[in-house]
Amino acid sequence: MANEGNPYENLLRNIEIDGKTYKYYDVSALDALKYAKLPYSIRVLLEVAVRCCDDFLIRCGDVQKILDWELNQSVENGIEVPFRPARVILQDLTGVPAVVDFAAMRDAVEALGGDPQKINPICPSDLVIDHSVQVDFTRTHPSPNPGGGGGGGSLAPCTQCSARHVTNFSVAGDDLLAKNISHVSKPDSTSCPLTSPNSSEQLHKVHPHPPGLPVSESVCPFHQRRSQCSDALTKNQELEFERNKERFRFLKWGAKAFKNMLIVPPGSGIVHQVNLEYLARVVFNNDGLLYPDSLVGTDSHTTMINGLGVVGWGVGGIEAEAVMLGQPISMVLPKVLGYKLVGKLPPLATSTDVVLTITKHLRQVGVVGKFVEFFGPGVTELSIADRATIANMCPEYGATIGFFPVDEKSIGYLRQTGRNEEKLKYVEGYLRATKMFRNYVDSNEDPVFSEIVELDLGSITSSVSGPKRPHDRVPVANMKTDFLDCLSNKVGFKGYGLGSEKLHTTVPFVYEGHEYTLKHGSVVIASITSCTNTSNPSVMLGAGLLAKKAVERGLTVMPYVKTSLSPGSGVVTYYLKASGVTPYLEKLGFDIVGYGCMTCIGNSGPLPDPVVEAIEKGDLVAVSVLSGNRNFEGRVHPNTRANYLASPPLVIAYSLVGTVDIDFETEPLGYSPDGKAVFLHDIWPSREEIQEVEKQFVIPTMFNEVYSKIQNGNSSWNSLEAPDGILYPWDEKSTYIKSPPFFESMTMDLPPPPKIVDAHVLLNLGDSVTTDHISPAGSISRTSPVARYLMARGLTPRDFNSYGARRGHDAVMARGTFANIRLVNKFMSKPGPKTIHIPSGQEMDIFDVAERYKNDGTPLIILAGTDYGSGSSRDWAAKGPSLLGIKAVLAESFERIHRSNLVGMGIVPLQYLPGQKAENLKLTGRERFTISIPDDIKPGQQIEIKVNDGRSFNVLVRFDTEVELTYFRHGGILNYMVRKMSRKY
Repeated sequence: MANEGNPYENLLRNIEIDGKTYKYYDVSALDALKYAKLPYSIRVLLEVAVRCCDDFLIRCGDVQKILDWELNQSVENGIEVPFRPARVILQDLTGVPAVVDFAAMRDAVEALGGDPQKINPICPSDLVIDHSVQVDFTRTHPSPNPGGGGGGGSLAPCTQCSARHVTNFSVAGDDLLAKNISHVSKPDSTSCPLTSPNSSEQLHKVHPHPPGLPVSESVCPFHQRRSQCSDALTKNQELEFERNKERFRFLKWGAKAFKNMLIVPPGSGIVHQVNLEYLARVVFNNDGLLYPDSLVGTDSHTTMINGLGVVGWGVGGIEAEAVMLGQPISMVLPKVLGYKLVGKLPPLATSTDVVLTITKHLRQVGVVGKFVEFFGPGVTELSIADRATIANMCPEYGATIGFFPVDEKSIGYLRQTGRNEEKLKYVEGYLRATKMFRNYVDSNEDPVFSEIVELDLGSITSSVSGPKRPHDRVPVANMKTDFLDCLSNKVGFKGYGLGSEKLHTTVPFVYEGHEYTLKHGSVVIASITSCTNTSNPSVMLGAGLLAKKAVERGLTVMPYVKTSLSPGSGVVTYYLKASGVTPYLEKLGFDIVGYGCMTCIGNSGPLPDPVVEAIEKGDLVAVSVLSGNRNFEGRVHPNTRANYLASPPLVIAYSLVGTVDIDFETEPLGYSPDGKAVFLHDIWPSREEIQEVEKQFVIPTMFNEVYSKIQNGNSSWNSLEAPDGILYPWDEKSTYIKSPPFFESMTMDLPPPPKIVDAHVLLNLGDSVTTDHISPAGSISRTSPVARYLMARGLTPRDFNSYGARRGHDAVMARGTFANIRLVNKFMSKPGPKTIHIPSGQEMDIFDVAERYKNDGTPLIILAGTDYGSGSSRDWAAKGPSLLGIKAVLAESFERIHRSNLVGMGIVPLQYLPGQKAENLKLTGRERFTISIPDDIKPGQQIEIKVNDGRSFNVLVRFDTEVELTYFRHGGILNYMVRKMSRKY
């Protein structure tokens, strides 16, 4: 992916690797001394700028800015540079609008007489369907559970022999072989779910049934015969398809219709884990040209891939579409904080403990807008899965990326995950040649950083984070005291404001014929979930080994606790089964319930009615414990006011005791059948134990087996009928997928510059209006314009689903724009999604007012304060206002990316001059404004705004580059690309 006529062609070099000749750009030849000082992450940005330089989108001056990083990174207000990533990754909620836009662009190109087949992603674009499945069912079985007791149900006899097997069972080495078994059938290797003909012999060993445990799999891994199973996975997937059939049908069409786009079917895994284990290139080989892998993704935790040495981060949909269309995105040249790791992890510490410690530390340091690059000898103590866990939570500690340059362990991970040897050789050879390969113990390779902080891994202790924020780390040793303090602390991130008379509230309730009691701190959700941890074999196997020891000591989980296990990929299922820990997890209720984000993104499903009633009756601070990355109040479940992030082993530990009101050092988890107290330290597996099992059972053939079938899908996906053809046949009755109106009445000729004459103000806003205020999100209110629209099409409230599920339907999303109940509009006396229709004085829903203005032919603008559009980048925060008829936004300042997105949708960003604001210009918002954009407007130009009362004032037009002006003249970036591609016959 290099540009013709590149002014840096003189930097192209040949390199021979394993008998093959490749080309690459020797970026260090620009200035060897400066290059040697650059952080490794900045070297990637420099290589991209050199390789993609065309002196229009990316200029030679941009290359020089990056090369001079040491000088430029501290410039006040920052220096903007372009970045053109090598690929894009999307998840389904944010990816559907992008595919909708591409489908609509094909229609537009055909209407203009061009070839619609020209519209395809220009760079590789992968979409993983993982955000739709939720935990509606868990611990369910196709037949009654006479055993009860909070686990995997009654013992189910193997269909091969109808007998319970009695054996000595251990999960280590050769003890996995059957001993003293009365009957064992030879496994049928052709149907073995854990193997393929090329798999390791380890997976063909005959495993005995553990004593007293159910066979809870659709195919018994011990005899490879059908047996009784938990049907939670099947039922959850069936509901997922029922709710999202229209969206999935559309995406399946896209998978066939578009080139350079891979769509991974639902039920395959979580986007970031699939990216790490399969999609990541690390180094691209494009017809013999080698260059670093880099990406942007439409999910904030895209940064997980930084753990494998790939630069990438989360962006909004408009930026992602721009990259898919071959355009660079703009970024501020970042400061780079060097995070030095020294020492070794204590034997009982986990990678989760490390990341929660780092998250709190970096929040205190302050790294928003910065790159964090890890270095120091301590990095060698971390596996790639450990590094990926740390990189995954980059959004929680606030950095843009959390980068680990490639080293020997990275190459080892690529080998472990089934990448071929030819690739490994050119990955390492190229990175060594370009000085992007890292030796963490050699301090001579340390680059210059903006600042350095240090962490001794030996200081890590077992931790959780909560109860309301991911960076509020709590040592497990202090958990009981901390939670009890939170109950009585004043309301805030660490407080619930309970009076002394409410601290000891208990509520009895009956569940499945038995009486239980809930109190403050009772655990009602325990979920092993999220790519943050399920990508890491050490913590997943640690959880399995802890479950084994717990079951062997007779411990169980209360049946009302909603337990679940949602792996990030099928590989996790393989190694859990192969190592023999799956039956123990199931006995405690941790059945596999789906392959997706699930509880981590709030798709936790309903709690049992008696549990909800007890919580509400006592106004209890009930608890969820999950191995996720976010725990903001209300995110996990509306009935869990306290939510703690924890490692998978700790999730199980807290589920066993049923409360966070416990001191694990002095209080037991429970008692064995013979009355002996069982403490956490009795069942906690050692690091050596876990490493032994991981070494034996996490093997390349598993990854090859899973990912060779990644596009096959499940039966529901395969039976789903999708349209054929290069153009999508839009269904006018659909309330999920609709062709957007962005290209209506479009011609090949450029439109004249828009004249904004006598515009009314739709909204008069203050400071720090975020994209969450603007972009539709969450559930759909029954009294909203969207509800009226859906009900008019025959839907009932139970069918509304969420805004996220309907992001591919512009009529829904336009009606939901600015629908946030906390939106503060100066026209209104209280917050909410209302505004005033100025001519009539009527108070109405924002969408209804916008429609009324549109029908009258009246253009609209928005008045705003500082930092308009702050927060996460969201495509509908720009698309929605465009559809409402907003022609310009006049603000004191803009969030950088949102300003760019407004330009991308044809909205003019206008900024008050220094010292000006609506108040001192005496603007009430009830005036009418005329804004004339000159035909020859230049970046950074001032223009005049005329007010209908005769006043006028100058503002700065925030078109910051010639590229942005080009987009604006075309009516937006999508229109620009349609015209450009229509000319390519």
